[in-house]
Amino acid sequence: MENFTFNSFTLQLEGLKVSKYSMYPVFIFFFFSYLFIMITNVGIVVLIFIDKSLHQPMYLLFCNLPVNDIVGNSIMMPRLLSGILQPPSERLISYYECVVQAFTTHMFATCFYIVLMIGLTIRLNRCRTLISNPFCDNASLFKLSCENVFINNVYGLTFTVILFTGSIGSMVLTYTKITVVCLTSKNKSLNSKALKTCSTHLVVYLVLLISALIVIILHRFPQYSEHRKLSGVLSHIIPGCLNPVIYGIQSAEIYRSLSTLFRSKKRTPLP
Repeated sequence: MENFTFNSFTLQLEGLKVSKYSMYPVFIFFFFSYLFIMITNVGIVVLIFIDKSLHQPMYLLFCNLPVNDIVGNSIMMPRLLSGILQPPSERLISYYECVVQAFTTHMFATCFYIVLMIGLTIRLNRCRTLISNPFCDNASLFKLSCENVFINNVYGLTFTVILFTGSIGSMVLTYTKITVVCLTSKNKSLNSKALKTCSTHLVVYLVLLISALIVIILHRFPQYSEHRKLSGVLSHIIPGCLNPVIYGIQSAEIYRSLSTLFRSKKRTPLP
C-alpha cells in the first residue's frame, strides 16, 4: 500500500540505481562528461565574444546552443552527481526547486509550451513525494498527483506530436530543396560545403530527436524506468558534448580563430 503525503514541499529524487561497485565509475564518467561540456561550450562562447571577426549574426545566433547546454546541464548534472554518492533517503529536493528544474529541462524545446505546461502542473495537488527520475521534468511532476492528469497528458502528447511533425516536416522540406540545388549545380566546391554542413546538422538533429522520443515513450512504460532515467541523462550529455565539436570545430572560422589563439600563446615570450 503506497503512503501518501499531501502537498509536501520536500520531495525525494529516486536517482540512478547503481551498485556500490559501479558507483564511482559512473560518477567519474558523468563528472568528466559534465567537465567536457562546460569547458568546450564556455570556451566557444568566450572565443566568439573576444574575437571581433566572429561578431556576425550567424555566430551570435550559434551562441544559443552552448549557452543552452551550459544552463541545462548545470541545472541537472551537479545534483545528479551528488545523488550518485548519496543514499536514496538523502536525495531530497524542494518542490519549487523541482519545478524550476523541470522548467529549465523543457526550456530548450519551446517557451510557449513551457509557460502553459508549468501552469498546468502547478495547479495539481500532490499526494506523493518520490520523483521517479534522476532530475525533475513535467512527466515526473504529474506522477506526484493523485488527481486526474488527463488534461496534462493530452496537452503534452498533442504538443509533442505537433512539435515533432512540424520539425521533421521542415527538415525534410529543407533538405529536399538543398538536395535539388546540389543536383542541379555543377559547382563541386559548393556541393561539398553544403554536404558537410548538412550532414553535421542532421547528426545533431537526429541525436536530439531520438533521445527525446526515447524518454517520452519510456515514460509510458514504468517497467523500463531504469532505461528511461539513463536515457534522460544521456539526452542532456550527448548533445552537450556533440554540439561544440560538430558546430564549433567543423566551422572554418572558429577553427581558424582557435588556431590563431593557440599560436599566439606559443609565441608569447616568457617573462
